[in-house]
Amino acid sequence: MARKIGSRYTANQILGRGSAGTVWLGEGPEGPVAIKLLREDLASDQELVGRFVQERTALLGLEHPRIVTVRDLVVDGNDLALVMDLVRGTDLRTRLERERRLAPEAAVAIVADVADALAAAHAAGVVHRDVKPENVLLDMQGPLGPGGAHPALLTDFGVAKLIDSPKRTRATKIIGTPDYLAPEIVEGLPPRAAVDIYALATVLYELLAGFTPFGGGHPGAVLRRHVTETVVPLPGIPEELWQLLVQCLAKAPASRLRASELAARLREQLPTLAGLPPLEVDEPGPAEDEAEEPAPAAAPEGEPVRRRGAVSLVPGARPDSNRDTHTSMRVPAPDELAGGAHGTARVPRAAGAPRPGSARHRAAVRRRRVTLGVAGVLVAAAVGVGAWFASADGEDQAPQDTHSTSAP
Repeated sequence: MARKIGSRYTANQILGRGSAGTVWLGEGPEGPVAIKLLREDLASDQELVGRFVQERTALLGLEHPRIVTVRDLVVDGNDLALVMDLVRGTDLRTRLERERRLAPEAAVAIVADVADALAAAHAAGVVHRDVKPENVLLDMQGPLGPGGAHPALLTDFGVAKLIDSPKRTRATKIIGTPDYLAPEIVEGLPPRAAVDIYALATVLYELLAGFTPFGGGHPGAVLRRHVTETVVPLPGIPEELWQLLVQCLAKAPASRLRASELAARLREQLPTLAGLPPLEVDEPGPAEDEAEEPAPAAAPEGEPVRRRGAVSLVPGARPDSNRDTHTSMRVPAPDELAGGAHGTARVPRAAGAPRPGSARHRAAVRRRRVTLGVAGVLVAAAVGVGAWFASADGEDQAPQDTHSTSAP
């Protein structure tokens, strides 16, 4: 059902839904556009509307081949909308759900494009704050790049900043997607450009592995891992690429690369990655801080399988919005971040290795226990026999007085 957005635009068809609003296929004076219509409760927040207008110049000024251009911002009654260029393609999450993981060359090429977009934004003083596969669009009409990757464009600039107002979050709240939140955000520090690098490195890890390095389980556990856990190596990843990932996932923001440096370093890796197949690695099992979950039922035909780690943070969220941003979470206290850290890392497994907690894993544990039990009985028996021989040998010898006597 078509609806007017302001005086210049018409929204004709819903393209997707998220926790912040709805994206429509629309029409404007210059042709087709994408219109992100924010929720009505957001549009009724006068403070947010003021911030929306204040950010207008910065958002409209972001022009780069790897950034989805914001053409207009509309404030009209209950409508609060961003009018953007229409990208003919899909988002990176959809491709990831379809393929589970990408070949290293394609993954690196896509992330290098996004790093170019971040470099331009950071140079303009804009921090994205919500880098994740849902906000990376793949232009299916653009020329294919290394590994057959379609050109990648970063979208939704400014949305997290607009909604993350002091009135809405206060100092005790976090707004963001847990899997991609940099440690300094979890600790309550203001977001700088380095948070985008951390999130983008997390996306690269996910493209290679099929899961995020610290995701899975309750959001509080995910936040704690970002602060306390070290990323675990992926089996089969080229060493130079792994070291690049580790640097950009550093806990200290100053240790991470700048966006322009990351883009250049990634493109240097491309020749060595040509032809490499996707990594053979299985997703780790539940960590100690996660409740045991039943095995997911098979997805209906034609629907993507929702893997562990994609935690729905929005009540009633649709399957395509399970990682949406703008869900408010309490900032963990220092003792909560310190407590329970041991054992929360989710260690990737080589393909074919049993998943911790699975029937194969439990059977292997039982076999080891039986083996150790039998070995223990044999050791005990050997010790008992040795003690018997020593006792018998002692009875054949005359007793010796070992006490000293004093002179009268």
